[in-house]
Amino acid sequence: MLLWLSHLLAESITFFNVFSYLTFRAILAATTALLIALLIGPWMIAKLTRDQIGQVVRDYIPAAHQKKVGTPTMGGLLILVAVIVSTLLWSDLGNRFVWIVIGVTVLFGLVGFWDDYLKLVKKNPKGLIARYKYFWQSVGGLAAALALWYTAKAPADTTLYLPLLKNFALPLGFFAFVLLTYLMIVGMSNAVNLTDGLDGLAIMPAVMVAAALGVFAYASGNAVFASYLAIPAVPQAGELLIFCAAMVGAGLGFLWFNTYPAQVFMGDIGALSIGAALGTVAVIVRQELVVLVMGGIFVLETASVILQVASFKLTGKRIFRMAPIHHHFELKGWAEPKVIVRFWIITFFLVLAGLATLKLR
Repeated sequence: MLLWLSHLLAESITFFNVFSYLTFRAILAATTALLIALLIGPWMIAKLTRDQIGQVVRDYIPAAHQKKVGTPTMGGLLILVAVIVSTLLWSDLGNRFVWIVIGVTVLFGLVGFWDDYLKLVKKNPKGLIARYKYFWQSVGGLAAALALWYTAKAPADTTLYLPLLKNFALPLGFFAFVLLTYLMIVGMSNAVNLTDGLDGLAIMPAVMVAAALGVFAYASGNAVFASYLAIPAVPQAGELLIFCAAMVGAGLGFLWFNTYPAQVFMGDIGALSIGAALGTVAVIVRQELVVLVMGGIFVLETASVILQVASFKLTGKRIFRMAPIHHHFELKGWAEPKVIVRFWIITFFLVLAGLATLKLR
C-alpha cells in the first residue's frame, strides 16, 4: 500500500525511491509490527482479562503450571494483527506469494481462534474436535499447495532441492508437490502448537526461524545472489522478506508480554497460524529440509509426542516423564526459565547451521 504511494511520490521527490529497496522496507515492516504489538498489547491484555478469557490448565500438566490459571489467552491475535497490517503497509500487494502466505496465516488463525473460543469462552475443555481441526488445517494446506502449483512460473518453483548437494534438483510432479507442501504447512502448524507450552518457548524460536527464512527469501528472489550462492532462484520470492520481517517484529513485541512470567499466552490462534506461515514460506523459497533443521526444537517436540504415544501403546511404558519434551525436563527439576532459555540457545545454533547451507554446497 505505502509502496504504491511511494512510487507516486518518487516521480516528483527522489527521496521516496528509497522505499523501492527491499531491505529498507523490511526494517520498516519489522519496526511497524513491533510498535503495533507494543501499543495494542496492554489494551488487548486488559480486554482479555476483563472478559475472563484466561488459561485453563489441565490436571496432567506439571503442578507448577497451576498458578497460570486465568492468565489471558488468545494473545496470538496480537501477532496476527501486527504481522498482517505491517505486511499490507510495506509489501508489494501485486505479489502472489504475499497473498498466499497471508491467506494461510489468516485461515489457520481462524481455526485456532475457534478452538480457543470453544475452550475459553464456551468452557468446552476439548475445544474444536480433533477431526474438525485437522479437516480445516487440511483445507488450508491443500489450498495453499494448489495455489502454489497453479501459479508456478519457473521450474524452480516446484523442484526439490537438498542442502549441501549443489547439483541435486528433483522436479516434483503434481501429487508429490502438493503432498510435500501439505505436510510442511500442516506439520509445522501443529509442531509450533505442541511447543507452545511454556512462557516464550515457542515465539522466540519462531522469530529466529522467520528471520532466517527472510534471508533465504531475499537471496532466492535475487537472481545474482541465487546464482552466486547456488540456491534456487525463485522470482518474486524476495518480497516475502517483508512478511518475515513483520513476523520478527510482531513476535518480539508479543514476547515483551509473553516472557516469563507471562502476562498473556498466544493460544492456538497464534501457534497454528505462525507454524503454518513458516511452513508456507519454507516451501516457496524451496528450503523445506533446511527449515526442519532450523526449527529443530519444533521437530523434537513433535517427535517426543509421537514416540511417547507409540511406546505406551506398544509396550505400555513411557519414554519420557511427560510429553511434549519440555514437560519432561520440568519434571526432572529444571526451572521453567532454564528450559526456555536452553531451547532458545539450541534454536540459535540450529538456525546458524541452516544459514550455513547458503555457502556449504
